[in-house]
Amino acid sequence: MHHHATHQVHAGYEPEAPHWPVAVPIHQTAAYRFPDHATAAAMFRLETPGFTYSRTGNPTVAVFENRLAALEGGIGAIGTATGQAAVALSLLTLLHSGRHLVASSQLYGGTVDLLTDTFADFGIEVTFADPADPPAWAAAIRPDTRAFFLEAITNPLATLPDLPALADLAHAAGVPVVVDSTLATPALYRPLEHGADVVVHSATKFLGGHGTVLGGAIVDGGTFDYGAAPERWPQLARPKARYGGQALVDRHGRGAYLALARSKFLHDLGPSLAPASAAQFIQGLETLEVRVARHGSTALTVAEHLAGHPAVGRVHHPGIPGHPSAALAARDFPHGTGSVFSFDLAAGPEAVGPFIDALELFQLVANVGDVRSLVCHPATMTHCRLAPDRREAAGIGETTIRLSIGLECPEDLIADLDHALATVPASAPAAVPASALAGEVR
Repeated sequence: MHHHATHQVHAGYEPEAPHWPVAVPIHQTAAYRFPDHATAAAMFRLETPGFTYSRTGNPTVAVFENRLAALEGGIGAIGTATGQAAVALSLLTLLHSGRHLVASSQLYGGTVDLLTDTFADFGIEVTFADPADPPAWAAAIRPDTRAFFLEAITNPLATLPDLPALADLAHAAGVPVVVDSTLATPALYRPLEHGADVVVHSATKFLGGHGTVLGGAIVDGGTFDYGAAPERWPQLARPKARYGGQALVDRHGRGAYLALARSKFLHDLGPSLAPASAAQFIQGLETLEVRVARHGSTALTVAEHLAGHPAVGRVHHPGIPGHPSAALAARDFPHGTGSVFSFDLAAGPEAVGPFIDALELFQLVANVGDVRSLVCHPATMTHCRLAPDRREAAGIGETTIRLSIGLECPEDLIADLDHALATVPASAPAAVPASALAGEVR
């Protein structure tokens, strides 16, 4: 069994004749020639593995999928065009009209849009629960609940849920757990080892690492037994005409979930990962562990500095003493909690614009996970479509600022923040939601 650092470089690919390329080739093709009619027919019946059309599979994309699956400890993966597509497909494989999802109240704003607007159009109901309150999740479970969904490290407050506790609740109710591990990456945390059944990523962020290409991925642990209650999972455990009158669990066993996600939702909806994009993600994975370590080290240094600054009301970083997630960080995140965190200005909302506009190194961008340090104001950007009460439940205040720390020198980043914080007037702290999961820093 190889170490993560070795999997990052080698998993999923072996150079082949006639040219033996060391770097993974980009197979820039839409379709594939079949050797004969019988082979083509067998592949389209999903009886023989292989590539039929690049909407559902491509050799370059497959290397990325196999490498990420190895890093997460999963049985396989599916690459998608964006992280949003990965979240949507991972949940649609489990949910349909009349079904229910329990989701974290602290999620990326685009994910909330998906769950509250688009999923409502599909007849899927969602109940939101505090990621730090397992009893609230237990209370939210209904007979028609078919999934738990949460983030391994929440965006933007960096709250850490007790995943083993939530997974125990879900599994006792016969429900699989889907975890968005974008901010953690397998370099810091592997949700499948802590009770998750499915992991999703926005590869756009740290897996790619340079803010240049969009993509996502779904990784299945192969651990959830959909055949144990076939009446709850008809698309997976009941015979389907689409699959020759067979049930996917009978045909694919532990791989049934991925088979459904690829053959139905990726095939029918078409959010496919491009081969050239996959090649960039493969390169990103090769340096993932080294980059994430540097990102996290610098982020903690910056967070500690902000925690002592008079213009800062509170810092939402699990490495700051008194943070409610500190114990979980020590238990489950021995290599750190990443480089995306937030803080609240110790002033009113009117200070937000001047502060952000005074920054020079930090770039105002609706993204995270870049080599560059980025800043965002969630209330007016990534989470602007959330109703005020939902933003409050998520702990996001009007003066909450999200940072994504890059690979620059920590001293330069601190100097840039100090310069901008000098614009913040000394005044009474702005109101911060009572649900914000961070302690006062002074």
